[in-house]
Amino acid sequence: MQSSQTWIQALFYLALITVSLYFLQFYILSDRLIVSHHKVTLKKHPNLPLRFNSDGTFKILQVADMHYGTGLTRCRDVLTSEFEWCSDLNTTLFLKRMIDAEKPDFIAFTGDNIFGSSTNDAAESLFKAFGPAMAARLPWAAVLGNHDQESTMTREELMSFISLMDYSLSQPNPLDPTKQQVTTNIDGFGNYDLRVRGPPGSHLANQTILNLFFLDSGDRAVVDGFKTYGWIKESQLSWLRGASKEHNQENHESEVSTSPIPSLAFFHIPIPEIRSGQFREIFGQYSEHVACSMVNSGVLKTLVSMGDVKAVFIGHDHLNDFCGNLDGVWFCYGGGFGYHGYGRAGWPRRGRVILAELKKGKSEWMGVGSIKTWKRIDDKKLTKFDEQILWTSSGHPF
Repeated sequence: MQSSQTWIQALFYLALITVSLYFLQFYILSDRLIVSHHKVTLKKHPNLPLRFNSDGTFKILQVADMHYGTGLTRCRDVLTSEFEWCSDLNTTLFLKRMIDAEKPDFIAFTGDNIFGSSTNDAAESLFKAFGPAMAARLPWAAVLGNHDQESTMTREELMSFISLMDYSLSQPNPLDPTKQQVTTNIDGFGNYDLRVRGPPGSHLANQTILNLFFLDSGDRAVVDGFKTYGWIKESQLSWLRGASKEHNQENHESEVSTSPIPSLAFFHIPIPEIRSGQFREIFGQYSEHVACSMVNSGVLKTLVSMGDVKAVFIGHDHLNDFCGNLDGVWFCYGGGFGYHGYGRAGWPRRGRVILAELKKGKSEWMGVGSIKTWKRIDDKKLTKFDEQILWTSSGHPF
């Protein structure tokens, strides 16, 4: 009797396994499920490391305040004759034209990349906003502004997502080298640095000769009952000082140079000193009240004490496109790039270009010799204007 029950149980389990395998093969491994028609793709990476070209140049395109919506979102503050046919697609076309005209080595997106309140799908808007950079297979990186997180993703989710996009060098935050994981004791999301090496085949090919620092300037805050914009916190400045010191120690040990490695910084919201306007020099259009935090966290003081950051590139105020020198550090606005961001009718959208050039010795490159900048507006000729030297290794050009 017991033997018969054992055989019946065995047959039952065999039948159950057979049916299970059938359903597994029919419903999961067959083409009947839609998921089987999608290819699993990995992130496409740019050629690394970032490096200067053989002609001694490294060119960056700064894109500030795209304010991208859904792709078809209407333009703001354009001429009546332009409004009927104007949308986010004009922003896309402008970015493609800038890439074709300037052929940058790297693109820096300095915040308010998407206008969160104008889209119900942040991921889709990000793909469309950064699409031209990915299509061109260019290395690029981004920081957040004060509007990016107003859709379906938090700031942390946004930076994590952006870091996984094709050809992106963005990072949610710096890596802790001892633990090989993202640092958690730092405010914000999107604090990181990228190193640029010398030209291929040169004695500088394996040396960092230019640093690019990215910082999260936050979004909005309330201080003592008053609404204000975000600011760069002390934890971020502490990390920045440490990264700068580390880079320059490596540089000294390699005996490339005893001078600090020239660096550039990128973030969204301007610092209070720009509002106070104690500039040593100003170049470009100062057309709008500076919107910044009421909190002065000591960003300028930190940059001056570090000595390596020669210029900072910001956004936020769309009608400002000037560069102003504060205590030897240039602060340059990108000017409003996107058509769904606010502007002024008759004020063309614009983008900024930064060019670092190496100095030439008798027979080899000798490190960064100058940093220049100019802008282009979105007209028929992509008119180039306001060419300016920001820094030279022999001293400031003013």
